[in-house]
Amino acid sequence: MPNRRILRLSGSDTDSFLQGLVTNDIAGLDNGLVYAALLTPQGKYLADFFLKRDGDTVLLDVSEDIADGFVKRLSMYKLRADVAIEDSGLHLQRGTGPAPEGALPDPRHADMGWRAYTTEAEADDGTDWDAIRVQHCIPETGIELTPDSYILESGFEALNGVDFKKGCYVGQEVTARMKHKTELRKGLRSVSVDGSAPVGTEILSGGKAAGTLFTQSNGQGIAYLRLDRATGDMQADGATVTLTT
Repeated sequence: MPNRRILRLSGSDTDSFLQGLVTNDIAGLDNGLVYAALLTPQGKYLADFFLKRDGDTVLLDVSEDIADGFVKRLSMYKLRADVAIEDSGLHLQRGTGPAPEGALPDPRHADMGWRAYTTEAEADDGTDWDAIRVQHCIPETGIELTPDSYILESGFEALNGVDFKKGCYVGQEVTARMKHKTELRKGLRSVSVDGSAPVGTEILSGGKAAGTLFTQSNGQGIAYLRLDRATGDMQADGATVTLTT
């Protein structure tokens, strides 16, 4: 289970601050968790996270591996806005069984279960999260999602992680152009995998570079593919990779 840092954002400008930065509509906090990303001005991925309304504050659930840099970036954008960013002291609980009181559904996919934030140590119910992610092509921070990622190539529209009607945010222009004016030629896709290969292994098709193989589980995997070359049986080290979706 990846470690998470749960931040608390408070202050009278919190909602407007977030609304002008992140890929999703903060109005969704009235209905549950919001999944969103922070992008560079060039539209590339910086961080993905969950947001939750908690009284007059907002909790932000982000990977511990990128938390320090993420807080620095938020602080850079904060300027004179009335927003305080601090550690909440809370920890993530998640699972796919009966949800405890206060838990909310993961907005990315129903099979990803629920998330809750408590003072207890971070824990889950033993769910095989990689198997679920691979089944539904759901990327993970630091594995499929890297500083080279574009969120539409990473499936954020299907994961309820981007809103095309909310107005401006950092990286919005590039994201909107990819949505409305171009046909995606690369992206994350589900593949079948006969054998295994380390995460990050290059995929070859007819001897030409066709992409990269990432998380694998039960004979399936998530791959970033150049779609015009993703045909037939492809090779990733000792594994045979075939596009399924």
